[in-house]
Amino acid sequence: MSVPMLEISRGTLQSNIAAVRAQIVPSELMLVMKDDAYGHGLEWAVDAADGVSWFGSYDIASALRIRARRQEARVYAWATSPDDEIAAAIEAGVDLGVGTLPYLRRVIAQAALLGVRARVHLKIDTGLHRNGVRPEDWPAFVAEARAAEQRGVLAVVGVWSHLAEASDSEDDEAAGEFRVAVQSLRDAGAEPEVLHLTASAASWWRPELRGSLSRIGAFCYGVRSADGPQIPGVLPAAELRAQVLSVAGDVVEVGIGSFDGLPSTLAGAVIGTPAGARLLREVGAMTSLVEAWPAASEGDLVTVFGRGAQGEQDATALAERIDTVGEEILLRLTPRVRRVEVD
Repeated sequence: MSVPMLEISRGTLQSNIAAVRAQIVPSELMLVMKDDAYGHGLEWAVDAADGVSWFGSYDIASALRIRARRQEARVYAWATSPDDEIAAAIEAGVDLGVGTLPYLRRVIAQAALLGVRARVHLKIDTGLHRNGVRPEDWPAFVAEARAAEQRGVLAVVGVWSHLAEASDSEDDEAAGEFRVAVQSLRDAGAEPEVLHLTASAASWWRPELRGSLSRIGAFCYGVRSADGPQIPGVLPAAELRAQVLSVAGDVVEVGIGSFDGLPSTLAGAVIGTPAGARLLREVGAMTSLVEAWPAASEGDLVTVFGRGAQGEQDATALAERIDTVGEEILLRLTPRVRRVEVD
């Protein structure tokens, strides 16, 4: 039985990165690589990202994979991690996001043991409550970081936070708290090299909120926000395809199913065929049934999600049918889906 394919386009990724960089200038792009580069393959994405000088990784293990491919790049990891991973990151020159006092102390301890100055970005909680130091605790947090910096075991190179992106007014309030925290750090004698508050959506549409660095993942891979508009100059870097296995009356059987990560609840969605858009009638375990088209034959390719050339929708449109986000459609795909690199 033919296995489904996720075609990943190097040229599309590069074009998307160029469009994003043009939109956010003079802010610099941090290309976020979490979840194996949103299911595209981390090593592939790093190699394809010509000219990108900052990479962001949720976890240290992935950051070290990035470092192995790009010795000259700045690599950033923000997940709270165990001591052995902290040590490995410091030795590899990976910048660390630090959003709690206990984690700061563990980073300082590992840097002291290694005799290497750790580069850290301090996180202020501006209201999302996804890690980060509350404003009332920020002065003591900064004081401890500065003391370690003066001892030569720490370099405070950045300040960062996450926006809730629930409303413009809430994001404006968060940005105000962020600016206060940065000024407090500067008043303590530090001069952070980079400031980063915004991810994909806010980086694109709220220029007044951008810092010197913008953390952007989904948009670079062509995955738009749920309920969000198409992004000018940006296309999906990945297209999911499957072969027709058989034709029977008014349906064709295609070689992809829920065991490949295709949600069974997507039945009723539109996918692409050589004759244009057709309904996905049923998602089975290993195969699915699609509304037939004239002259459909075994070996034809259908496109489950992609750029629309066969009438298909993008991953976010499929995700919206089942109340999730486009990233999940990509990340659900199992190892049985073969990754195929195209130009």
